[in-house]
Order: sequence, then structure tokens, then C-alpha cells
Amino acid sequence: MPQLTLYYSPGSSSMATHIALLEVAVPFELKHIALYQHDNRNADYLAVNPEGKVPTLVVDAGEPLTEVAATLWYLARRYPEANLLPQYGDTEEEARVISWMSFIAATIHPARRAGDDRWREVFVLADARLGKSEWAAGRYSIADIHLFRLYWRFVDTLHPPASDYPNLSAHYDRMMGRDAVKQTLAAESAVGYHLPR
Repeated sequence: MPQLTLYYSPGSSSMATHIALLEVAVPFELKHIALYQHDNRNADYLAVNPEGKVPTLVVDAGEPLTEVAATLWYLARRYPEANLLPQYGDTEEEARVISWMSFIAATIHPARRAGDDRWREVFVLADARLGKSEWAAGRYSIADIHLFRLYWRFVDTLHPPASDYPNLSAHYDRMMGRDAVKQTLAAESAVGYHLPR
């Protein structure tokens, strides 16, 4: 079994990888990188990830995997029994997951830095895209984990009425009921959130 090490900062993008690690139910080590203290700019961490970002997932002390989508993809593929991704042969469903992951990375993720109005706009788009579906791509997948982390941050920061985003709010509630999400939130809140506005 691979030795997995996740470099993370509570509430950041690494939260999605943390959830996925708990979903696949394999042992892993957490290494806290306090972004608010600029630990990500230390030489030791830059030697692991020269971009100084989280998450970074190290497998068997090999070359680090960076970027949320890549770490989620690796875990879903490496541990297919967790059913976090349609498996080989279901090309259309797999493409739906990739479509969501691309939309999340290219449209939702950068929106916060563009201001609250843009942040709200992209979640209107996401709410319409999700519609009444229980899960983003037909069944629970890494797309749901990625979407949840960003919506969690939005909810935690702006506290929008659930009625403004009914589909995302229902998705959020389903995600909050998952054991992996509960465990991640408990572990990360115990360390403490220091998220920029």
C-alpha cells in the first residue's frame, strides 16, 4: 500500500483532498502548512512544491502531485473500490466529471478574488448546472467533493440564504452528512481556520 502524505492548510483547497483521502479509507499522514504564517514560502516546503501551494500529495516519497484536480483524480483512480469516479469504459460519465472539474477550476475557483458579486454569479451558474440532481455527475464523485469545498467556503464567508441557491444548498446538506466530510471538518477546525477574506 502506498505511503500517502498530504500537505494541507485547514479550509483551503487541500480540504477537498483531505475529504477524498478519508473517502478512500486508506492510511495517510497530514503535514500542516500554515498559509497565514507563510509556511508555504519556507525553503523546506518549496523543495516539495516550488509553487508554494496546497494541496501537495506525496506518494511513496516520490514526485509530488499538486493541484486539487490531480490529487482527487489520483485517489479516485488508485482506489476504484471507493467509487469516486466512473471507471474505465463509461466514457460519457467520466467526461461529465471532467467537465465539472474544469468548470470548478476555471470558473468557480477564481471568482472569489474577482469580488463578492462575481462570486455570487458563478454560484448561480453552478446552481443551475446542478439542477435537481442529487450529485454533480449522476452519482457521487470527486466532482462533488471539489464543488462542496468551494461552496463551503462561500457559505462560511458570505452566509447566503439557502433559498438563493436551492440546489447547491441541498447538495451542501448531503455532503455535510457524509462521514468523510464530518471527519475532515472536525480535524481541520481543531487546528483552526485562518482564511483570507
